[in-house]
Order: sequence, then structure tokens, then C-alpha cells
Amino acid sequence: MSFFFYDLTFLVIFGGFLAIFLWKKKEKLQREGILILYRTQLGIKVINYVGEKYKKILDVFGYFVIFVGYVLMLTMLGLLFQLLYLFWKFPEFVRAVKIPPIVPLIPYLPRIFKVDFLPPFYFTYWIIVLAIAAISHEFCHGIFARGKNVTIKSTGFAFLGPFTGAFVEPDENKVKKLKIRDQLTFLSAGTFANITMAVLFFFIMWLFFISMFTASGVIFNTYTFSIINKSNMKTTNESLFVDFNGGLNLTKVFVEEKPYYIENKNLNADFESITAYEDAPALKSGLAGVIVEFDRDKIRGNKDFINSLKEKAPGDEVVIKTLFNNSIREYNIKLAGRPDNQSQAYLGIALVRTGGLSILSRIRGRVLFFKDPNTYYQPKMAGNFVIFIYNLIWWIILVNFSVGLVNMLPLGIFDGGRVFYLTVLGLTKSEKAARKAYKFSTYFLLLIFLLLTFLWFVSIR
Repeated sequence: MSFFFYDLTFLVIFGGFLAIFLWKKKEKLQREGILILYRTQLGIKVINYVGEKYKKILDVFGYFVIFVGYVLMLTMLGLLFQLLYLFWKFPEFVRAVKIPPIVPLIPYLPRIFKVDFLPPFYFTYWIIVLAIAAISHEFCHGIFARGKNVTIKSTGFAFLGPFTGAFVEPDENKVKKLKIRDQLTFLSAGTFANITMAVLFFFIMWLFFISMFTASGVIFNTYTFSIINKSNMKTTNESLFVDFNGGLNLTKVFVEEKPYYIENKNLNADFESITAYEDAPALKSGLAGVIVEFDRDKIRGNKDFINSLKEKAPGDEVVIKTLFNNSIREYNIKLAGRPDNQSQAYLGIALVRTGGLSILSRIRGRVLFFKDPNTYYQPKMAGNFVIFIYNLIWWIILVNFSVGLVNMLPLGIFDGGRVFYLTVLGLTKSEKAARKAYKFSTYFLLLIFLLLTFLWFVSIR
């Protein structure tokens, strides 16, 4: 039985437990705006201890916290405008991402939007990730506030429908009386905590990956292809179906007596030039999946595959084993000669990053530098459990980094909005100018998000 079933069961049990808890504690619940708050004294002793004991260290370290906050604000603004450009210029990027620009972090998000470039996001993940992100964020706010002798009135949990969060409640009157520099430190502290958690768990993920995974095959996502001119194309009646990437229905064509295969949907396409697959052994054999063995040679990565192929000659018959949908497939293939050098053996596979996903792939490739995108990795033991933990760590990093960035947007509802207001106030010494700048920034960014949503809707429909 899949973990999805157990996860849904856990969701129902947790939801029932939460409903009973809120009903029993209804007299202690308080409404503030659209939120329902449950105040406690949990963790206040820890916050007070750290904030008071390391007051001098926190004071000096505050300059770095503010600096990081400004860097994140500028980074997020840059990413936001880059995202706007991508949404405007490349609709295929939007169709590849699929997820709306404004969507709450909810369980099963990749499954809901049918996104295959993100790992599963179970309810179990959701609870753990939110706990780490929210508690570290709020506790760091509290510690830096206490470092400036601000009283921490309470901690607790906030509820907005099915969504939960944590909070630390300082004495807001005392916070507002702090120097601008101290307020900036307090406001940037939560974001700094999230980025710190992202960096910490990144190193944990790195160590976990190199300890628990091993290279076990070569990944390819297409066959070798060329761009041909339709005006020179001669169509035949010969067809071919390949069980690859959802299935390819192909027709054999000739261009200047050279054979190619093109997808049937492109036969009548109104384009002068189209993509055509080359008449290569991999395509004609229907090779699909991760290459794990090449003529009895175990393939761990691209280097192994290239070395094994170099030992062969055109015309050699080889047995290739692939991992496809968790089962092993075996292919008997006769190798051809390379189009540019007929003396070298040729199979005809390629790894190409196309469309909008190429941008996401490049970002992911740079971040996950310890993984080769051409290589398939398998857990060394307890496969499903190892993958479960790896994906959990991955989500912890992604969510903490995202929260750190988004929270520093100079937008009214985020800490970044208040940071922006105080920055303008400090530079101009005018509350009127600061309020105007704060309002303009908030409305301008809301307009950007509305435009992103509109472009998403137009591209995705």
C-alpha cells in the first residue's frame, strides 16, 4: 500500500485531533482580524535566556542580520521582475511550471497541479516543514527582541481555516520605541533564521546524499534529432510507435534521400522548419528508461556509458538493459556509425533541456552541484525510506529559502514592508515620505502579482 494512503489517514487523524483541541480550548482562543490565536508561554524561558545571556553578541551580529535582510530584499525584487519577464516572454515556461504565481503552501501541491519536476509533498512533510520554518522564524524574532529588553508577552499558534502557524508576541509598544537600527534587526531576524535553516539543511542534504545514494545508470530524455525544411521533405507510408515520454507516433520521411522520423502531429504543422528524429538505432529499437547495463558492462554514469560505447564498432550487436517504471527491460540493438564519423559506434540518444523547464533545470543543476543531471542515483539501502527522508530535507530547504525571500518583499503584509518603511524614514527623517513610499511599494507589488496571475491564466488555459 502506498504511503499516500497512510499520509491521508494521518491528515484525517490530525485534522480531527486539531478540531477537538480547538473545541476544548475555545475559551482561550482569541480572534485578531482573520486569524484565530491560541496564546501560550511555551518557549519564553528559552527566548529570555538566549536574548539576555548573549545580548552583546546579538547587538554586534545585528548589523549582519540587517545586511542579509537587504540582500534578500534586492534579490527577491530581482527575481520577481525576472519572473515577470519570463511569464511575458515565454508562455511555455508558464505551462511547464503550471503552478499559479499566488498559491498557498498546501499538501499535495505537485499532485494537484500535476507537476513532475517537484518531489511529492505529503501532509507529513507539510507539518514538519511548517514547524521548522515558523518556529525558527518566530523564535529568532523573539530572541533579538529580548536582546533589546523588549518583553515577550506570549507565544502560540495561529489558525486560518486549515492553515496553521506559530507566533511570538513581543510588546509592540516597546518595539516601536526602539531605534530604527534595532527595529530593522528585529524585523530581519526571522528571515535570517529561515535562510540559516536553509543553509544548514542544505549541508545535511549534501552529506545525506553522498552517504546514502550511489550512481546507477544513465538518463536520456530524447533521441538525436535535426531541424529539417518541410519543403524538401518526402513522406512515406511507413509508421513507427515508440513507448517513450508518453508515446511517440512517428512517420518516416526523407530529406535529400536521408531518412528521418517526425511526429504525426507535426506532419501538417504550419512551420517551414520542424524537428525530426534521426534514423538511429535507439529510436528504431524503442529504447526507453535509464540505461543500467551496456552489453554486460554495469553503467554507473555517463563516463561508463561513453567508455563502453567506444569499445564497440559500427555493426556490433549489443544487449542494453534499462530501468523503466521500476522494471528491467532488455534490448538487442545493432549499432550504427556516427553521422560525422562512420568509423565510430553510434546509438543515438541525447539529453536536452528544452523550453521553460531549461531555466528550472539550470537553477536546480547549479544548486545541486553534487548531482550529475545525466546520472540516475539509487539508494544504497532501504530505498523508499531514504528517498522519503531526502525529499523531506529538500522541501525543508526550499520552503525556508522561499519564506526568507518572500518575507523581505517591501509589501505591507510582510516584514520587508516594515523594513522598507523604516529605511525610508531613516533616510528622509519624514514619516509622511515613509508612509507614501510604503503605500506606493505595496500597491506596485500587488499590481505586479496581479499581472503575473493574468499572464499565468492566459498562458495556461
